[in-house]
Amino acid sequence: MTPLDDWLAQLTEVALAPDLPICDPHHHLWDQRETFVYRYLLDDFLTDIGGGHNIVSTVFMECEAFYRAVDPSGGDPYMAPVGETEFVNGMAAMSASGRYGKTQVAAAIVGFADLRLGERVKDVLGAHVQAGGGRFRGIRHSTAHDEDGGIIGAEHTSPQGRLFYDETFRQGFAQLAPLGLSFDAWFYHPQIPELTDLAQAFPETPIVMDHVGAPLGIGPYAGRRDEIFAGWSRDITALAQCPNVHVKLGGLAMKLTGFGHHKLDVPPSSEVLAEAWKPYLLHCIEAFGPERCMFESNFPVDKASCAYTTLWNAFKRLAAGFSASEKAALFHDTAARVYRIQET
Repeated sequence: MTPLDDWLAQLTEVALAPDLPICDPHHHLWDQRETFVYRYLLDDFLTDIGGGHNIVSTVFMECEAFYRAVDPSGGDPYMAPVGETEFVNGMAAMSASGRYGKTQVAAAIVGFADLRLGERVKDVLGAHVQAGGGRFRGIRHSTAHDEDGGIIGAEHTSPQGRLFYDETFRQGFAQLAPLGLSFDAWFYHPQIPELTDLAQAFPETPIVMDHVGAPLGIGPYAGRRDEIFAGWSRDITALAQCPNVHVKLGGLAMKLTGFGHHKLDVPPSSEVLAEAWKPYLLHCIEAFGPERCMFESNFPVDKASCAYTTLWNAFKRLAAGFSASEKAALFHDTAARVYRIQET
């Protein structure tokens, strides 16, 4: 048990609507102790999802896990991320054996390829497809950037920001659609208009915006929630006019959103989470429609603020007023369709 596990163990919830099928379209697996202090592999994820929700399939999202070692005498560093796909495909094969339960973990895989390679990235994408054993679906090239140094971004961010406008990046981006691959976008809320421009330029490429566009609430954004929500919601509405864009409903348990639930003496209940997240998630559903929205766990990152069972209970409370078909889309069908998951 880690200190985080001890804290989460103070609150246990029973899964609501336990029969509702769920495709979790965003989680990680890793062993990066130098960065995250702990490992999170298949057995750890299975423990988290074992709280009673009907998780039928999942999508692995790139996180720099098990990149290939690069030979300093002549190895290609741009091929290193293919090692992550090789690793995850192995985890997916273990899950598909049925020995670990009914959930098809990593039924779809999203990896990383540096689109700043331009047209040359096609070779990296092809290597991912081959390594994925039929499960590779697309890439995420993180562009999270903020001028404030206290806002921690992802490893593959552009130091100058505005990477979506870079000509060479767009040449790389153009290689996705011909291969039938999608693009996951991870950035901060001030960058939403940049994605809108990219989506308009490449209407044939399926795009998924992660974490409702990551509305920031720390550093210079702290104490400005109403002001930030107004700008965020305006930009979300504009982005929703791009029919090739989908949105993941989640990520709000991350510390950078500023809700501060991770600082509580006792973990927040699903009622508390649902009330805090309601304006963001319902606005996205209204703007995009259930057929372009998908609830996500973002585990284990969102585990910093709540347990897996509590997280999905919060989503189910938020969706209580939707029809059966709308719930099916939000919790399963949209994700399974976008990531082309064939469930057995």
